[in-house]
Amino acid sequence: MQRPEDAALSRNRPFDPKRTCLLLVDTQNVVWNPEVATRLPGFDATVRETVLPNLEALVAGFRAAGAEVMYTVMENLTKDGRDRSLDYKLSNFFIAKGSWEAKVFDALAPGEDEIVIPKTSSGVFNSTNIEYVLRNIGIDTLVVTGFLTDQCVDHTLRDAADRGFYPVCVSDACATHTPERHEAALRAFAGYCLTLDTQGLLERLRLPAEPTLSSR
Repeated sequence: MQRPEDAALSRNRPFDPKRTCLLLVDTQNVVWNPEVATRLPGFDATVRETVLPNLEALVAGFRAAGAEVMYTVMENLTKDGRDRSLDYKLSNFFIAKGSWEAKVFDALAPGEDEIVIPKTSSGVFNSTNIEYVLRNIGIDTLVVTGFLTDQCVDHTLRDAADRGFYPVCVSDACATHTPERHEAALRAFAGYCLTLDTQGLLERLRLPAEPTLSSR
């Protein structure tokens, strides 16, 4: 039988900026660049016309609210890439440490005191200390954006849910190579997170959070 206190839990809850983190997943040059734009014109248009402007708005909104902004990038920890996951080795993902490919898009450049976490697996929780960092900061709500919806974004949302965070997907601030894959991914992980669009997320962030138990 479900406990009464569990029945009161909900993913649909106010955001406390001090406990909410915007995570930009793999918003880096290797994911979107002139070569990718030529090969995937539809993806390029989605990034330029929708995702990038929405990410810029989210970053500005989170910074204005005093909320945490954090980045993950695919990047080797070693020069020869020996630290990469087996999957990255099999997939021939080699993103050199300190390279242009590993750098966050200039339009979304991290602030001076914002955290960038390199990873060498699809799931950031599996190959980094991000959970430890988020716990230290006091984060309980993780707003996930970036690339690709059906790969690293999907992994991050599911793993965040399993580790006791409230994950949120911003549906128009992430993308993958086709609209069909994007929509299929949103449906597939919908049960693990709250899904909002950029406008809805920013409106929630500006609302006053519910008082904590200690202040009631």
